[in-house]
Amino acid sequence: MTATPNLKQAKSFWKRPEGVTGAIFLIGLVVGGGFLLATILPTLIGLAQNTLYLAIMIVVLGAILYMAFDPKMRNLIWYMYKSFMRWITGLFVELDPIGILKNYVDELDGNLKKMNRQISQLRGQMHLLQETIYNNRKDIQANLELASKAKANSNQTVMILKSRRAGRLKESNLKLEDLYRKMEVMYRVLTKMYENSKILKEDIKDQVQIKEQEQKAIHASYGAMKSAMSVISGDPDKRAMFDAAMEAVADDVANKVGEMERFMEVSSNFMNSVDLQNGVFEEEGLRMLEKWEKEGASLLLGETKEQLLIQANDDSEVLDLNEPIQEPVRQSGHKNQYDSFFDN
Repeated sequence: MTATPNLKQAKSFWKRPEGVTGAIFLIGLVVGGGFLLATILPTLIGLAQNTLYLAIMIVVLGAILYMAFDPKMRNLIWYMYKSFMRWITGLFVELDPIGILKNYVDELDGNLKKMNRQISQLRGQMHLLQETIYNNRKDIQANLELASKAKANSNQTVMILKSRRAGRLKESNLKLEDLYRKMEVMYRVLTKMYENSKILKEDIKDQVQIKEQEQKAIHASYGAMKSAMSVISGDPDKRAMFDAAMEAVADDVANKVGEMERFMEVSSNFMNSVDLQNGVFEEEGLRMLEKWEKEGASLLLGETKEQLLIQANDDSEVLDLNEPIQEPVRQSGHKNQYDSFFDN
């Protein structure tokens, strides 16, 4: 479940790409202005001795102070500064949320294919692990029966050897069963992430299709000059509000895609560390998975994360590895998870 963003808490100008450009430009302006002032200060002092020039300098200083202390003028200058910095940054970086969302759709396509392969690979490893555990159980039972017969025949040596063999196999199976539970966690999470990411991709495509036209209409109706006048009058700038909502959508998608890729990395590292032939796995991969389990709520999984972890550790919840991966289909009447971002 996705919460409606509070646009008042959206990223500040300085935390955006254009904010970096703005900060560099502002530092350069301050340094350059200070150097220029120091250079021309003697000239200004000389000019101030002339009454006419002094009057002009006082008028200029007054205009600067007016712009600094008048709220409307200050807001207008700040708006123009941000717009200029955004224009400059946009020459090198994609800033349009619509363009960013289109890129995420392509990225999700690639990630979904990788995730599908990961799920298939993991399922194959789990089948092999199940077979190893099953064969070990048969060997445990066979060795215990041989140990029992050896005891009945007073064959102490054979009894000890077979009992120890059964004990080692039992200890090995405990580790393998724990490994299987960890794999089941990954399998359940990956399949659910796959399902949710498919729906996420469709929701993004719908938003892009609808909002691209809406963006053109709003930008045409509320041009730069009209937006500037809204800033001066203190009225809500509908263009800015729409852009802020689109940026909130892009940020949410970025976080979800990031979470998807992080878990794919965790699962890939874990699977690569597993040696089923010898029944061993590296602790680092296990620690990464356990760290993810203990982290807070998942953006992609929502409330189902805790349910998936419970199911994976519940013996009564049997996972059918032969069941094909379901291709998620949005139900009729499905509400796009990003519609609420544009509620006023």
